[in-house]
Amino acid sequence: MTSSTFRIGGAIDVRRLGFGAMQLPTGPGPAREAAIAVARRAVDLGVTLIDTAHLYGWGANEELLAEALHPYPDDLLIATKVGIAPPNPPHDAAICGRPDFLRDQVEQGLRRLRVERLELLQLHRIDPEVPLADQLGALRELQTEGKIGLIGLSEVTVAELEEARQIIDVASVQNRYSMLDREHEAVLEACAAAGIAFLPWRPVHPAVSAATAEIAAVAAELGATAAQVALAWLLHRSPVVLPIPGTATIDHLRENVAAANLRLSGDQRRRLDRLRPR
Repeated sequence: MTSSTFRIGGAIDVRRLGFGAMQLPTGPGPAREAAIAVARRAVDLGVTLIDTAHLYGWGANEELLAEALHPYPDDLLIATKVGIAPPNPPHDAAICGRPDFLRDQVEQGLRRLRVERLELLQLHRIDPEVPLADQLGALRELQTEGKIGLIGLSEVTVAELEEARQIIDVASVQNRYSMLDREHEAVLEACAAAGIAFLPWRPVHPAVSAATAEIAAVAAELGATAAQVALAWLLHRSPVVLPIPGTATIDHLRENVAAANLRLSGDQRRRLDRLRPR
């Protein structure tokens, strides 16, 4: 039987099925009120890990979560990410790992989330133009100052993860991964070996509903949807996997959270494992 919880960085216990806040509308009006209701309902349904980022609305997503959930429940972990510079015409948004820039985004995140410490801060992307030691060194300094709790990475290779682990304690990795997209299989394996939390983004591949008869058959056997089967497969894939499916509707949220209760048989897992990633 799969465990329903995981201790990130050996310090913070969360339920393994989290919530990705990226899709929540942040503008004024009814859509914002609905987004606030979704965030609150996620917590009501037992979600204890919510993922956001400075990139999502350039801080507006963080502000939305604070409006919806602050003061935060003691068992709720909000993870955010820094390292992407907003567009500055004529320049597009770009990766930026300069230490002063990362520090400024962390300070902004603290203000927007209304906290004194970001309990899990992930580097959204590694900046190839800045030495990794400088980027992670800046985050480590902020950690020493008490402004960051745990540090994670996003979209990294095995080699980058190994290099980073020589500089900091890596608590989490957030790479794209799903039943039909296993490009980062080796990264997941490295995380599993080291006990590092692996947060797959886009955990339900867009093609999953129409992917194969095999997925449809397993879904029918379980009385579930194809998307629920995809999430259940991730939870069975490794105990370090913490899926963070996102949605802007309460009905879809309920469906996602219910996937944590699905139990795949050994035969069902083998059939899904054999599917060819797209």
